[in-house]
Amino acid sequence: MRPVWRRFLRYSMGLLLAVILAACEASTGYVVPTSLPTVTPTFTPSPSPTPGTNATPTIVPTERIDPDAPTATPLLGEVNIIVATQAATPTRSLNPNAPRIEFFTSDQLVVNPGNDITLYWSVLNVDRAVIYRLDADGNRTQTYNVFADGDLTVPTRASDRDQIDFMITANNDEVEAIHTVLLRCPVDWFFSPAPDDCATGAPEETNITDQQMERGRLLYVESRDVVYALFNDGQEPTWLSFENRYDPDVHPERDENAPPEFIQPLRELGYVWRTNDVVRNRLGLGIAEGVDFAGFVQSAPVGTSREMLYISGADGTVLQLLPGNDEWQIIAPQ
Repeated sequence: MRPVWRRFLRYSMGLLLAVILAACEASTGYVVPTSLPTVTPTFTPSPSPTPGTNATPTIVPTERIDPDAPTATPLLGEVNIIVATQAATPTRSLNPNAPRIEFFTSDQLVVNPGNDITLYWSVLNVDRAVIYRLDADGNRTQTYNVFADGDLTVPTRASDRDQIDFMITANNDEVEAIHTVLLRCPVDWFFSPAPDDCATGAPEETNITDQQMERGRLLYVESRDVVYALFNDGQEPTWLSFENRYDPDVHPERDENAPPEFIQPLRELGYVWRTNDVVRNRLGLGIAEGVDFAGFVQSAPVGTSREMLYISGADGTVLQLLPGNDEWQIIAPQ
């Protein structure tokens, strides 16, 4: 019996040992498979090409920017741009004791020619002042020595036109001011639309001779006893005037030696045309006989010594002669 028991004991011990070994193997950690490692390429420098000695450089075009081209507008509103500015320079304070014109005015701003004007003024920090009346060219004419403040009544002339300018000065012209009074136009023009200028006087009704020439026009205005030559040949002067020297008892009315088919000016016009080479050569022959009619002449002052002249034409137009013989033009009345 004893050998059987021992045999059973050995078998049991062997079985127990086998179980223990199996348990130890089960506690071993699992191995997780991973990707096989790959080869990472490394940079290997290679020689760069070297241009030859005769290589031609290639010009790369650059973008031309038009300074006047429109610029893009920000989508999120205007962009604030900070501009550096210089610091403000403090202004010099005025000297309270320096001469100063407080006011210079008149009782009326628009008057009729011939009416009186009353001026009012005040100049601070002086005892005396001077008031001048200026002519149309801005020159000082009449002089009034006055106190630093007060009033002065000044007459106007019936012949005054457009406006009258006054100047006040003090302390040897250290301060000055100009005051303008406008003048109403007391007369009407003989045509419309009327010029902006005020006529010197009422229109003069007069006999006029008007003749069309090849390169211009000849006019004789009886009330002025003047012949006007108007040129349209593109040369200067564009018009000339001549005092009438025609005497029917002395001078022939026409040139009897001229071909009969020639249309030549007669009497006052003919005398100027025959005796003045410039007029004859620039105007040429007449293209129609002269027309005698009753018309008007009227003028407007320009400055102190010149005038703008308006003369009726035989064709119903008005001829405007600008001062200085610089220009003449035709005005079509409405």
